[in-house]
Amino acid sequence: MFPTLLQAAALGGDVAPVHDMSALGLFLQADIVVKLVMLGLLAASVWTWAIIFNKATKLRRMKAAAADFEEQFWSGGSLDQLYDQVAQAPADPFSAVFAAGMREWRHANERGLSSSGAMRANLMQRMERVMSVTVGREMADTERYMTVLASVGSAGPFVGLFGTVWGIMGAFTNIAAQQNTSLAVVAPGIAEALFATAIGLVAAIPAVLAYNYFSSEIGRFGDRLDSFVTEFSAILQRHLEERG
Repeated sequence: MFPTLLQAAALGGDVAPVHDMSALGLFLQADIVVKLVMLGLLAASVWTWAIIFNKATKLRRMKAAAADFEEQFWSGGSLDQLYDQVAQAPADPFSAVFAAGMREWRHANERGLSSSGAMRANLMQRMERVMSVTVGREMADTERYMTVLASVGSAGPFVGLFGTVWGIMGAFTNIAAQQNTSLAVVAPGIAEALFATAIGLVAAIPAVLAYNYFSSEIGRFGDRLDSFVTEFSAILQRHLEERG
């Protein structure tokens, strides 16, 4: 913006400066602070879309793997055989939770299950605790980078607004220096400033929508995983009672 204004002044002050009103032109002509704001918002937007694609792919794979595991689990086959298949490398949170519970169950069997009710109650508590810890770890991994989406969605418009305010301040400073309030002088500087807000919204809107969607999907998946823990615990409890 400043070079074109100086060139116009050198030509006599009566010729309106020529401004490139394209997106690239608005960026190149903006103040250095506004440029930094725009670059930061563009970087946040790229990071946001990378997280969105990563989350979408991961959730799709998790749901497919969970459906396959549940089909095997409820098929009526041996739980020990299923454990031998998934224990080494659990492919999804369901497999990891199942493997954690079965590992504790096998250790108890190897040591010999006591007929004492208190001992069996302690075993059930240990298995439920181990599975709960595994659920927390798996869900924490699933929720990774969700705070980035929340931060970009909430802070993006305000960062863009800061760039806009700074740009408008610069535009009015130029207007005062030229003592010219014609639209040809005012409009380009304001357009450059408002472009920062536009970029802030471009970064924030997808982040907010993605955060709300993924939060809902992850929450449903977590509820489904908790239900599995409850059902699996009930199965193991029934086995203990049958042995007693």
